[in-house]
Amino acid sequence: MTAHPSAAWPVPVGVAPDILAQIQADFSRDWQRLADDARAGRLEPPSDKRFAGEAWRRSPHHLVMAHAYLLSARALHRMVDAASVSEALRDRLRFSIMQWLDAIAPSNFLAFNPDAQESVLASAGKALNEGLANLLNDLGKGRITQTDESQFEIGVNVAVTPGQVVFENPLFQLIQYTPSTPTVYQRPLVIVPPNINKFYVLDLQPANSFVRHAVEAGFTVFMMSWRNPVPADEDGVDRAQWDDYLENAVLPALRMAGEITGQPQVNALGFCVGGTLLASALALAHARGERPVAALTLLTALLDFRDTGVLSVFVDETHALLRDRLLGGGGLMPGRELATTFSFLRPNELVWNYVVDNYLKGRKPPAFDLLFWNADSTNLPGPFFAWYFRNTYLENNLKVPGRCVVADVPLDLTSLDMPAYIFGSREDHIVPWTSAYASTQLLRGTQRFVLGASGHIAGVINPPAKKRRSYWTTAAGNGNGNGDGNGNAMLPGDPSAWLARAEEHPGSWWPDWTAWLAGHSGRQGKAPSRMGSAEHPPIEPAPGRYVKVRAM
Repeated sequence: MTAHPSAAWPVPVGVAPDILAQIQADFSRDWQRLADDARAGRLEPPSDKRFAGEAWRRSPHHLVMAHAYLLSARALHRMVDAASVSEALRDRLRFSIMQWLDAIAPSNFLAFNPDAQESVLASAGKALNEGLANLLNDLGKGRITQTDESQFEIGVNVAVTPGQVVFENPLFQLIQYTPSTPTVYQRPLVIVPPNINKFYVLDLQPANSFVRHAVEAGFTVFMMSWRNPVPADEDGVDRAQWDDYLENAVLPALRMAGEITGQPQVNALGFCVGGTLLASALALAHARGERPVAALTLLTALLDFRDTGVLSVFVDETHALLRDRLLGGGGLMPGRELATTFSFLRPNELVWNYVVDNYLKGRKPPAFDLLFWNADSTNLPGPFFAWYFRNTYLENNLKVPGRCVVADVPLDLTSLDMPAYIFGSREDHIVPWTSAYASTQLLRGTQRFVLGASGHIAGVINPPAKKRRSYWTTAAGNGNGNGDGNGNAMLPGDPSAWLARAEEHPGSWWPDWTAWLAGHSGRQGKAPSRMGSAEHPPIEPAPGRYVKVRAM
């Protein structure tokens, strides 16, 4: 038990010899301690939840294996941290090591997982048969099942807030939700969700629906529902570009909502990529002398792509050239590929735990509305994706006034001088909160920045009734927000300086947002009894047809 593999380690290129010697010495010391504890019978299960079950405690050999795995993983991570390489390469090494280590964990293999072995024995082999059936089913679908999808149906128990589709074109449908209050604010709200996902993450079930919350707060809410293009489509949607999504989707949605409600301006909210699209469309409108939006909300959205978090490991010129060559002239970026990429950003949570539970233990995952939505991926037109990847993630062109040109018009995000509510999630691994905060340095109107607890989705979807999580604000951002209205931002450039003076509040940020939005929504009047208008009559009930199309 005292032998260890460090003696045969090759010297990694780029790690200083003294640092490597220290890593090896620490490994040897910890290995010896592990061996001594194992011989004495005092080895406890590690805190890592993959090895925390009682079956691991009862099996000394498996317990040693788990500790040895974690010890080796720590050594590898230290070697990456110590390597004399650029930070960009270090990030890629960390990501690669994470993928490899998470994949080879002993818990992922029946032969090395005592929990899974006990499941097979306790069920007289039934767990093994059911696990194989689960695996074959997922191979047929081309993805891992994360929830019991049979328990959900769009328009039946998810995406059920009442409303009508009042406009549609080849890129989107526009939903107007039915008021639930006797009076509504004068100025409507138009929501632009990300087109890499479906909109109903904001309208899951009544208890956690952001849309329903906004409707119940007295706002007239419109929602864009993006078309999900599929290979069988023959109308050329696979050739749609970034310009098309601004000219023929976002701007028409804002215009239709204004026409239906009789308002010269609307309020608008962009979530994730929807925020990038919305801000780009507004910059285009401002360049033309149009001002369709009175107040802007951005939820976990990127305008400055300088720091894109873990996604930066996928970004380089070679990748951009590949996408340009494969997709720039047409075709579809498969939603399945995007979904797989996002899952492997957190492989233990979104991949390997399902491998263990579904395949090794033969279990069915429980019903969870958010994971049902997560599995309902969308395809993207190839030219749109190729432009987006190059101009945002690779070259960060939107940040620089005039560098991006749409319909022969240079875009300038600094022309956006309407009041803005900007939200970031503190543990967001897709849009780091500091990058969401960076939008405060581009926009020129009064601003309110709010930081929520949790991640990219859970931080946004936090209904007040749950009384969960928390959010941070600064005193200077209360009421109408920050800024002097003349383009002089009062929010500090350093997000850590903002956080240092921020105050934490328990619960959901939603009431804070509705209070802010109410101050920019005009008077209240009688709620309309019918959706749409004479020029834009209802087409079909919400949630409409587009959202029900599945990616192939």
